[in-house]
Amino acid sequence: MSLEIERKYRVTNNSYRAQSSQCTYYKQGYLSVDKHRTIRIRIAGDEAFITIKGATEGCTRKEFEYPIPVADAAEMLDSLSLPGIIEKKRYRYPYEGHLWEIDEFLGENEGLVVAEIELESESESFPIPPFIGVEVTGDPRYYNSNLAVKPYNQWDTK
Repeated sequence: MSLEIERKYRVTNNSYRAQSSQCTYYKQGYLSVDKHRTIRIRIAGDEAFITIKGATEGCTRKEFEYPIPVADAAEMLDSLSLPGIIEKKRYRYPYEGHLWEIDEFLGENEGLVVAEIELESESESFPIPPFIGVEVTGDPRYYNSNLAVKPYNQWDTK
């Protein structure tokens, strides 16, 4: 079984850009979204994936991800995905032995910047980079599948 243990935070400034090891454009959509599972199609640079995720408990959920042809992913995004495509730039930021991924959202989610860190266990401690703000791990508004349905620019309070 594959588990994803992830914590998520708002970002307070763009100082991460200067030391990021990589920036990749992402486009993703969802074939299925409910409280128990999501099925996502993602194009990341010149690669594509289908990902099945289970319900989140704490900051852990089951995750299964498989590479697929980019042409197939593009066709699925165009013809099969639910309304609401997510577009973002993802920066990879190594910091004191951990890798952070910072997403700058585009389109209807422009203005939202979120950092994620994947962990080995929910109790793992880790250093916090200076650009990290409030934790939003348990806030469903920040799930990409929810941002596809209710984008950041439609939120009453940010």
